[in-house]
Amino acid sequence: MKKRLETQRLVRSNVLNMRAYSSARNEFKSAGDDFIFMDANENPFENGLNRYPDPNQSQLKKTLASLKGVSPSQILLGNGSDEVLDLLFRAYCEPKLDAVITLPPTYGMYKVLANLNAVKILQAPLNENFEIDIASVLKAVTEHTKIIFLCSPNNPTGNVIEANKIKFLLSNFNGLVVIDEAYIDFCETESWITYLNDFSNLVVTQTFSKAFGMAGIRLGVCYAGTAIISVLHKIKPPYNVNALTQQAALNLLDKMPKVEKEIDKIKRNRGMLSDNLERLTFVKKVFPSQANFLLIEVDDAQKRYHQLIEKGIVIRNRTNEYGCKNMLRITVGTEKENKELIKTMRLLQN
Repeated sequence: MKKRLETQRLVRSNVLNMRAYSSARNEFKSAGDDFIFMDANENPFENGLNRYPDPNQSQLKKTLASLKGVSPSQILLGNGSDEVLDLLFRAYCEPKLDAVITLPPTYGMYKVLANLNAVKILQAPLNENFEIDIASVLKAVTEHTKIIFLCSPNNPTGNVIEANKIKFLLSNFNGLVVIDEAYIDFCETESWITYLNDFSNLVVTQTFSKAFGMAGIRLGVCYAGTAIISVLHKIKPPYNVNALTQQAALNLLDKMPKVEKEIDKIKRNRGMLSDNLERLTFVKKVFPSQANFLLIEVDDAQKRYHQLIEKGIVIRNRTNEYGCKNMLRITVGTEKENKELIKTMRLLQN
């Protein structure tokens, strides 16, 4: 099953017709060290960071492309995934006219960015088992719906959206289907990156903040067909990924065995934490998770949240989210942190 949607027709007309800003470093990206650069008003005294960074992040994209099995032309890098998501809104959604669909409970930034860009939010809530309802999604679609946001594994529920349902949406929705894979590395299913050449309307976002342990460098990744990537490149700030971030990411990608070891450890700790949480009397349910966190239902989320805060343990209270009454989200910590959490919660039940 393949689909070739003409995505250019989805682009805002002013974006489609605009020319990208041409930066100094972009114009002479092939220039060698023997060139004298007097074009960008930089400080001329060398300190390792006095020059602007590569605006195209060429080396980092090349390394990522090799790791993920895609072309560098199918990659856009951003200052965190949130910048990537914001660029999608700005490139494809006309303010005060277009709409996007979200599936609550889900990642809150979709709503924030929609409001920021004056884009209407249409909701197709997950069912009581936190599964996607295709009929509900299709019913929400209007002639001005440009994007469907799918978070898989989903935040805050931790479950993966069924592949057949995602394929159905990719094949039947005449807009972009954005799959947020922030937690994909903790998951047993393959990334949707492998389907980029099958669906021209597919966009996959990932991050260095979770499994890669680099939240502090703010690096998000967008994978899509070249038609979509070229549009996003047109509107992104010229130096949105700084030199320190690019170098830190390259250094990390050279140490993938260490990253994979940490992922395995988090997955093992997730299982042990889940087992211990299920034994607590005030925990009604521990939801299965393919992320680095667990969603649990308790007797009184507000009460338990504040009790843990008083004990110096910070978790996330999700009770006000759609379908998450009396639910708490707990990030899998180190073995020591997990033991301290369980020890504290055992005291609370007494």
